[in-house]
Amino acid sequence: MGKRIVIVGGGSYGWTPTIVRDIVVTKELEGSTIVLEDIDAATIRLTGRACRRIIKQSGRKFTLKTTTSEKEALSGGGGADFVILTISTGGFDAMEADVELPKKYGIHQAVGDTVGPGGLSRALRNIPVVVKLARNMERHCPGAWLLNYTNPMTTLTRAVTSETGVPTIGLCHELYGTLGLMQRIFGLKDWTKDIAVHAAGINHLMWVTEMDIRGANGFAMLRDYLRNPKKYAEREKKAGRKLDLTHAETHIGSNRVKFELFKIFGALPAAGDRHVAEFFPHFLTEKTRWGADWGVNLTTVEQRRTRWRPGAKKRCQAIASGKEKVKLVRSHEAVSLIMAGLAGARTTIDVVNLPNDGQIPELPLDAVVETMGVMDSSGARGLPAGELPPGVATILQRHVDNQEMTVEAALTGDKELAFKALVNDPLVLDLKRARRMFDEMLKANRKWLPQFFKPRGRKRR
Repeated sequence: MGKRIVIVGGGSYGWTPTIVRDIVVTKELEGSTIVLEDIDAATIRLTGRACRRIIKQSGRKFTLKTTTSEKEALSGGGGADFVILTISTGGFDAMEADVELPKKYGIHQAVGDTVGPGGLSRALRNIPVVVKLARNMERHCPGAWLLNYTNPMTTLTRAVTSETGVPTIGLCHELYGTLGLMQRIFGLKDWTKDIAVHAAGINHLMWVTEMDIRGANGFAMLRDYLRNPKKYAEREKKAGRKLDLTHAETHIGSNRVKFELFKIFGALPAAGDRHVAEFFPHFLTEKTRWGADWGVNLTTVEQRRTRWRPGAKKRCQAIASGKEKVKLVRSHEAVSLIMAGLAGARTTIDVVNLPNDGQIPELPLDAVVETMGVMDSSGARGLPAGELPPGVATILQRHVDNQEMTVEAALTGDKELAFKALVNDPLVLDLKRARRMFDEMLKANRKWLPQFFKPRGRKRR
């Protein structure tokens, strides 16, 4: 089943080899053409070599192309069928302003890519770029699916679905980290077979509302663990293992935030603590030593620049040179199976971000929500998520409202609306300093925010 699969941001050293590996091990996609598109020719030369090596190692029939022309990527070969998005407008320079400028004003963010001042700034930069891409897709490959991995996931997906007719799915793997955590706590062999959940929310604030573990009530089991964690640690010790609930490589932390919120709300946040903490005013404060008391690690841009990206590049070089063989096993990223489902080759059920069509009745229709969904030849549809526990819907509604304001502000260049979204964020507690911070962040991003530096914000199309 040959399809044209375009990866916009195909120079990503981390994302691209993983996505391509997943595509080539998905037999339903064999015969496809994979196109890596990026504004940086040097990065796609390297990722292209690495991906060709992966294809050769697989022994399967795929064609791989690289280009710096978005038009060529979208329109070539009769037009793209799927466009996978992995970009970061402004790169590390812009990201540094997202994280470092708020620190001057007493706001410390664990990630800064979804909510908080950093999430707002990143959204304002990315939304116009992504909407422009979607409009180009309408022109050059009408009917193609946009599969988005770029953050802020919810606002970008919402902007595309509200402004264009491009069918769009937002994808995120955070739930699987929490299910892997449950696997470690309860000594399971394979969470994909042993655990079933109902989950609903918005990206990076998805909540597990029901959990079944081998036919037993998973929440009852989790409460027992939280009452007596030593019992579980001793079980692992007797088995010759150590119960390690941290994941230093991705800086998820100690999971104290998600467990505390589970005790309060009776539902378990599905994302890692460093994301979840940013949705609340309680965890990233001076009194908590900026999250340290909750075991939350703050990701710095310096870490990304000097450790994460060089490490990913080094691995990419090793794959490209043949020094490293890639394990031809699919990751937990869903995109390859989702494409196979949408192509009509199978039915895929996975976590998706889609416009609310009733899957979460407590939230507004058309707001982008994160639930389980079904992908098959008829398209993508979110599955009913069940009733949200008391209090959870209230928290989600606040952030949905902010996301709607953010999308509108990004598309119109309305500074006051963007400022309202900023001061409505739970991390922003000092109104007097908020205006100065906002103005400084806009100036730092001026290169990528021309809509905010015109005499008046434009009207939406």
